[in-house]
Parts: sequence; C-alpha cells; structure tokens
Amino acid sequence: MATYDSLHRQARTLESLFDTKLTAYARAGSSISRGGPDDVESGSGARWRDMEGEVEDLLEKLGETNEQLSALSGDSMNPPSQSMLRAIQRHREVYQDYSREFRRTKADVRAALDQANLLAGVRNDIDAYKSSASEALLAERGRIDSSHRILDETLEQAYETRADISRQRSALGSIQTRMAGVLNTVPGINNLLSMIHKRRRRDTIIIGGLIGLCAFLILFYLFH
Repeated sequence: MATYDSLHRQARTLESLFDTKLTAYARAGSSISRGGPDDVESGSGARWRDMEGEVEDLLEKLGETNEQLSALSGDSMNPPSQSMLRAIQRHREVYQDYSREFRRTKADVRAALDQANLLAGVRNDIDAYKSSASEALLAERGRIDSSHRILDETLEQAYETRADISRQRSALGSIQTRMAGVLNTVPGINNLLSMIHKRRRRDTIIIGGLIGLCAFLILFYLFH
C-alpha cells in the first residue's frame, strides 16, 4: 500500500509539473510564431530546446511511474482495490493524453521555428540583395562621377585651347595690322627713292654739261 501511495503521489506531482512545463513550452512556440525571425535571432528559438528537453524528461519519468503502477495492478499476491485500479487507469489515460499533446505541441513548435527560420532566410536574402544593389548603385555613381570629372577636364582643356587660339588670332591680327602699316608706308619710300634718283640724274646732267662747256671754252681759247 505504501508503494502504491508513493507512486500515486509521484505520478500526480509529475503530471502537475508536466502540465506547467508543457504550457510554457506551447507559449514559447506561440512567441516564435508571433515574433517571427527577430525572435529566433534574439535567442527565443534556443529557449524552446531547453523547455522541450525538460518536458521530455518529465514525460519519460511519468511513463516510468505508470509502468510501475501497472506492475502493481498485476500483483496477484497483493491485488489492488478497485479504487486503486481506477486511479492507475486514470494515470495511464492522463499519460497517454499528455504524450499526444506533447507530440502535437512539439510539431507546432517545430513548424513555427521552421517558418521563422525560413522568414529569417528570406529576410537575409532580401538584405543581401539590398546590400548588393546599394553597392552596385554606389559603384555606378562612382563611375558617373568619374565620367563627370573626365568631362570637366576635357571641357577645361577645350576652353584653354580656345583661349590659346583666341590669343594667337589676336597676335596674328596685330602682326597683320603692323604689316599693313608697313606696306602702306612702302609706296612713300618708293616715291622718295624715285625723287632722289631723278635729282641725281639731273645733277649728273648739269655736271656733265658744265664739264663739256669748260672743255669747249678751253679748246676755243687754245686755238684762237
């Protein structure tokens, strides 16, 4: 009788603990479903494993206790009373109900965790895509900025070349102006040289005439 009472109390204690742990375990699964990927990454996904292990240990101990109670129900030397048999049967039914509830809850928690992991993977893929897209945009912006710098340098060189051409054009214009001035003064120089040449010819004629006259007078004087 003492053995039965001890096992009966132990079974009731294990059933109470199991019910409490199973409820907390189910809530952990619900928090994973509600929290989504953030809950998994923050550590909630790891807590359910500890709870699952605790619930499994309690269920295993409760099964062992039920086996011992079942062994008492078959004791022919000290057969249990009807109330004891009903209690043993009740413990067996509670154990079976808890086993089914645990399997169902475990499947729900695993499904919630798998879904959360899937969503986390999708979010990571999206973040990776956004990151790569941002990097691509930054690289494209860098290439555009580089093209703008090259274009600015080309335009600056073009402006400098145009300024050089303008300065050269101004210099050529000044040279042309000076040359035109020189050319304009050349006809005056030619006239001056022509006048000098004419005066020289006239002087030569005059001197020649005087020499001829002098020679004529000398000859005329000598022969008369």
